[in-house]
Amino acid sequence: MNRTIGKESSTVRRILLGVTGGVAAYKAAELARMLTQSGIDVQTVMTESACRFVGPVTFQSLTGNPVYTDLWETNAAANMAHINLSRTVDAILIAPASADFIARIANGMADDLLATLCLARECPLMIAPAMNRQMWENPATQRNLDLLRADGVTIFGPASGEQACGEVGMGRMLEPFELADALYGELQPKLLKNKNVIVTAGPTYEAIDAVRGITNISSGKMGYAIARAAVEAGANVTLISGPTCINEPVDTKLIKVMSANDMLEKVRDEISGADIFISVAAVADYRVAKPQEQKIKRTEGAFSLLLESNPDILKFVSNLSEPPFCVGFAAETENLEHNAESKRKNKKLPLLVGNLAQNVIGTDECELILFDDEGKYPLSKATKYKQAQKLIKHIAKLYKTSKKNDNSND
Repeated sequence: MNRTIGKESSTVRRILLGVTGGVAAYKAAELARMLTQSGIDVQTVMTESACRFVGPVTFQSLTGNPVYTDLWETNAAANMAHINLSRTVDAILIAPASADFIARIANGMADDLLATLCLARECPLMIAPAMNRQMWENPATQRNLDLLRADGVTIFGPASGEQACGEVGMGRMLEPFELADALYGELQPKLLKNKNVIVTAGPTYEAIDAVRGITNISSGKMGYAIARAAVEAGANVTLISGPTCINEPVDTKLIKVMSANDMLEKVRDEISGADIFISVAAVADYRVAKPQEQKIKRTEGAFSLLLESNPDILKFVSNLSEPPFCVGFAAETENLEHNAESKRKNKKLPLLVGNLAQNVIGTDECELILFDDEGKYPLSKATKYKQAQKLIKHIAKLYKTSKKNDNSND
């Protein structure tokens, strides 16, 4: 049976973008443009200081919406801009959030329109700090951020880098594309809220000698994208990764490993309490029986290596007495559907993701086929992040069904 997973909802979300005083306000204009182009309705509110860096007309032109700057706005419905604006949006994002503004909202002040909106809101509040490194490191700023975290405010960044003052350090606002991704992720349905998810990613490296090894051509992009999508779905994610060049994902517990045995050891350490196990890593099937501590010198003639099998990590997990919900991956070069379905049944997996290795390794886009007990589900070509989001939705659906079946059998 061949079915197609439906496209994502095109429902437009509405965001209130708050802009405070700081050089990074110019980035907020680019963020407003990106969000608007992605179909999000952006309502901008600026502080008096922000208007000294970027004019309100800029944001009005980019978003197509009027910009509010005054607590005493007289053309708002019932003269209640500080109430009404926060009632019609899904979330408030302050970018940039200056040290002064952070201090004010952390202490419940309502001395301008934007601060009052934050105090009177009924929606999630997110802030993107931007300030000099010494202001960021100041204990007062850190105390204020702790207060905001305790109040449920989400904090994006900051990053480390060169600042407008010429210094280098923490305090630089995240780039617009990073904030757009973070915002979109924060608004995703929490389909796996509080579930413990383990993801394995990347290749493994099996040493031949001190400088050589056997590995797989795997960038780790798919595994990292799945970890990110699982975090966005509300899961507590542990990412066990072989060597990659990918930046450490946000809000995950990252465990770095080298060999297949290393990965198995860490999986054993972490598997207790896991609800879902997603095996994306390209684990080397074989390792050198006797790796050398020193570099093997070149000699004339043939050279042989004795290889032995590596452990099958996914099979180990799926064969536990009380296994988590297991998801496998199969990268094939031919006979994809036959080989993938055979692997799924052999390892007793409720879900397996298949792809053609030659079309996916090292790329940013891919086509996938999901195999489960009900049939197969082709996912047409898309970015690995989009595919990861679709996969997580499918996993959440199957996991929920499996739990219902387990309870009905008790």
